Amino acid sequence: MPISQCPGQDKRFWKPEDIFENPCPRCGRPIEFWKDDPRRRCTHCGAVAANPRFDTGCAKWCRFARECLGSAAIEAADAALGETLIEEMKQVFGEDAPRVRHALRVLDCAEQILQSEPADPLVVKAAAVLHDIGIRAAEAKHGSSAGKYQEIEGPPIARAILARHGVDAERIEHIERIVGGHHSAGGTASPEFRILWDADHLVNLFDEAPPEQPAPPAEHVDRIFRTETGLRIARRRLAQRGEG
Repeated sequence: MPISQCPGQDKRFWKPEDIFENPCPRCGRPIEFWKDDPRRRCTHCGAVAANPRFDTGCAKWCRFARECLGSAAIEAADAALGETLIEEMKQVFGEDAPRVRHALRVLDCAEQILQSEPADPLVVKAAAVLHDIGIRAAEAKHGSSAGKYQEIEGPPIARAILARHGVDAERIEHIERIVGGHHSAGGTASPEFRILWDADHLVNLFDEAPPEQPAPPAEHVDRIFRTETGLRIARRRLAQRGEG
């Protein structure tokens, strides 16, 4: 049952900065957002834009959030944040289309695994989008995109992006640990890390493997994957390659 007169959602308590304009990602015209709008349609070109400062107020911590706003609003908040993080990732990678494509493929695989593996969806999706975010900084500072340098440079970049969009400190730290250990498997063994690990390996071993590259041995697949769902998907793809 909806809860009436919640101070966190009552517009009488809002400040002037809670209503703002942000440029349309397609045409650049200003779109007016209220802080609790997950997304708005541009009245000029019709593009749907995610609210980069989407804020559900007390719903971030209140145990009555779903009763107050409904599950759809909470899910919309997570979706809006996901879209915003994708745009942030694209800005970091710039013209590097292969790396943007890789991150989106990992996100797609992570979402597939997440359907059957219990974990925090926000952490999983944010880690998938940002897991390689340190590559360009690693190349600039160390002259190499090696995993060990990505794990050094990625976490602070991820932290800055997540903090800018209001992600809570506990989740930021969790995502940082995943970004800082997604090559070496150091830092955390959480369910969220295991999903990201499997999603990244599914993409690397199957989606982006050159056609001439031999299929990975079955024992390697059995050893490397860390979730039941990830392993099941990997075995299915391995069998499909064998049939081909």
